[in-house]
Amino acid sequence: MRLTLSKLTNLQQRVIAAAIGGCILVGSILWSEWSYFFVFFFLCMLSLLEFYKLVGLDGNIPLKTYGTLSGLFIFVLTFFIEKKIIGFQYYFLISPVVSFIFFIKLYKKADLKPFTNIAFTFLGIIYVAIPFSLLNLCAFATGAYSYQIILGSLFLLWASDTGAYFAGVNFGKTKLFERVSPKKSWEGFMGGAISSVTASIFISWNFGDLTSWQWHCIAIIIVVAGTYGDLVESLFKRSMAIKDSGSSIPGHGGFLDRFDGLLLSAPFIVTFIRIFG
Repeated sequence: MRLTLSKLTNLQQRVIAAAIGGCILVGSILWSEWSYFFVFFFLCMLSLLEFYKLVGLDGNIPLKTYGTLSGLFIFVLTFFIEKKIIGFQYYFLISPVVSFIFFIKLYKKADLKPFTNIAFTFLGIIYVAIPFSLLNLCAFATGAYSYQIILGSLFLLWASDTGAYFAGVNFGKTKLFERVSPKKSWEGFMGGAISSVTASIFISWNFGDLTSWQWHCIAIIIVVAGTYGDLVESLFKRSMAIKDSGSSIPGHGGFLDRFDGLLLSAPFIVTFIRIFG
């Protein structure tokens, strides 16, 4: 399958991978809260493993296994609390669980830069696990599981990415942030903004969990924060001297490449919904 895909153009690979991945994501979100939980649990796990692998390329030694388990623990905990299986007070477990990172590093005698590696372990949790965990707050924002905010946000993100890609390829001339990402342009940014805001109009007609103006605001949040998320991930890859975060998704790179916009958008979306929703 991978050999066959390798013979296709990058755009063809992107379309096929996006169609397959999109069907899996949409189907899991629509089916039930548990199918949503398991799919996003594995996405969180694979993204964390990918992050720690990339950090290790530069000679760092983060706590890959414990960092991943801590991140997954936070994801599971937020889901169970938001689903009201356990009480809110269990959020206090997060602090002692992640604090064990310091204790473990005390016994790593071969680690010449323990605090640097402690910092990278925490960064994986903050950069990857917490945004995925915050999606659970969106999923249960109405008091019970609802697919609308999660699915609507993904549609807006995909619309923004698609509009930015085609506008950038066809009209991109003015560099957006050349130092970090030479291919990104203001024309691509505007194309993504137009696509996302247009998509928010159609979404507001069909998804009633939020009002029209709230969907429009989320579209703007995704365009701005998602673009910065892409730039931040480009900065991360540049610091590691790599082109893609991985090769797991044909035409898209790795999981961090595919979900970089979501990682930085999620905290802003949740904050907006919890304050104005």
